Amino acid sequence: MPRRRRVLAVAAALLAMLASSAPAGGTAEAAARRIAVLAPHLAELAYAAGAGSRLVAGVAFTDYPPAAADLPRIGDAFRIDYEALAAVAPDLVLAWASGTPVEVVERLRALGYRVVLMPSPSLAGIAGQIERLGALAGTREAAERSARRYRERLRALAATAAGKRRLRVFYQVSSQPLRTVTGRHAIGEAMALCGGDNPFAGLAGLAPVVSVESVIAARPEAIIASGYAPNRPPDFSRWQDWPELPASRAGNFFSVPADLVSRPGPRLIDGAEAICDALDRAREALAQD
Repeated sequence: MPRRRRVLAVAAALLAMLASSAPAGGTAEAAARRIAVLAPHLAELAYAAGAGSRLVAGVAFTDYPPAAADLPRIGDAFRIDYEALAAVAPDLVLAWASGTPVEVVERLRALGYRVVLMPSPSLAGIAGQIERLGALAGTREAAERSARRYRERLRALAATAAGKRRLRVFYQVSSQPLRTVTGRHAIGEAMALCGGDNPFAGLAGLAPVVSVESVIAARPEAIIASGYAPNRPPDFSRWQDWPELPASRAGNFFSVPADLVSRPGPRLIDGAEAICDALDRAREALAQD
């Protein structure tokens, strides 16, 4: 058999072997065994998906669950230590689509790393991201169980809040500048789910800056803020100086731990439950006002 025909025959045989071993619908990449994450919430998602043991590196502030705090650090939200990354030899790098700089993603891919971009999900979309990570890591069963529990908790929250009196709610992300959330932010979604009407839901973006005057004009019945640190609760004094505000008159000021609502990961459901609890307490206070 001429050499060219032998080469073609071998190539055809190899292709046939690959086709017979691939799943229907096309080839599938091997499950990731060594995963590096470029945002803290991606580690949380990986653990929720049953893939925590496959993490080999994280970035600054990767601290939950507690085991994630022991991961080697390969940089922070803006900078990657490429030598440190090479040392842990990941076969998958998870990047945050709306957080990891584009140039970092491009360089990683140019260096030959397999990079998967994870977008910031909606409140309901967290379950889908857990399932996606389970597919990437080959831990589908664990991921599906975790996603199912998440969806069950979300449905329970919605059912409990249904029919309750709706409240005008202002959510303070930061005081300087005064920043809030829109209806497209996961926090905004949680507020709506819990029966809160956000006067800034329709603004552009996710976390716009607003004026003190616009908040006062909205006459919120409850004001919620993220705690800036465990020992630094948010400052509500600005609003307490306006006793004519329904929230001030009823003392409806509530703090939600920042980690539960600022990271687009599985603990968002805990943050949503905390927001629902705050609004239940606000309703009670308003009923007695």
